[in-house]
Amino acid sequence: MLGVVGAGFMGTGIAETAARAGVEVTVYEPEQAPLDRSRAQLSASTQTAVDRGKSSVADREALLERVRWTSDLDGLADAPLVIEAVVEDQDVKMDVFRRLDGVVRADALLASNTSSIPIAELASATTRPESVLGIHFFSPVPVMRLVEVVEALRTSASTMEAAHAFVERLGKRPIRTKDRAGFIVNMLLIPYLTAAVRMFEEGFASAEDIDAGMHLGCAHPMGPLQLCDFIGLDVMYAICRSLHDEFNRAEYAPPPLLKRMVASGMLGRKSGRGFYDYEEAA
Repeated sequence: MLGVVGAGFMGTGIAETAARAGVEVTVYEPEQAPLDRSRAQLSASTQTAVDRGKSSVADREALLERVRWTSDLDGLADAPLVIEAVVEDQDVKMDVFRRLDGVVRADALLASNTSSIPIAELASATTRPESVLGIHFFSPVPVMRLVEVVEALRTSASTMEAAHAFVERLGKRPIRTKDRAGFIVNMLLIPYLTAAVRMFEEGFASAEDIDAGMHLGCAHPMGPLQLCDFIGLDVMYAICRSLHDEFNRAEYAPPPLLKRMVASGMLGRKSGRGFYDYEEAA
């Protein structure tokens, strides 16, 4: 059984991926509304797989039966592994780990899907730092094959081995990384994305031309500003802050435009508007 804390886009994607691999999953949120949205998201995603011929109706029904939703944290008490996938805020995540530590069984592993927050900080909220690690999925989880498995200073070798095996069971490719803000992917990706934001901010080129340059000129699947919108500008801003706090290097500092867009509710695809207007496209 897998426990997932957080019924948002990432948490639901993790649940779907695990259930597809035959794992029983319990998704926790304290409020009913996010659980209802998660259930609807999972239903729609699995129906799309059937419509595209990637899954049978019987497989879809079996997958859905493996997932349950709960607003009671005690529902995760028997899970040997719990993955936290809540908002990218250190205080919120530490509170989740503190509460989980008092609920789950003594031999359970606690993992965070954080994209930038140091795992050691989260582990300090528990009495079991040797059992805490990062398991960082990429969006959309059912599609993206990569997972970063993050080893904190006190994470045990057996914890890392168990997490590595779990990721492989899901059909994903695990890569191991030490615990520092951004891990492997975001430490390389964020300077590239913020450079594109600054280029646009300075009026050097249009968003369309910046994106076309990398999409058509470098064969990237999408341009950097499109990718920012896909990730979510609020998530981008949080990652930038975490990286800049840890390394104090200019390339990680969030561009002023990014800060103002987040403050204005322009978060990218999920809000309908970011560097592009998705409400008009719809």
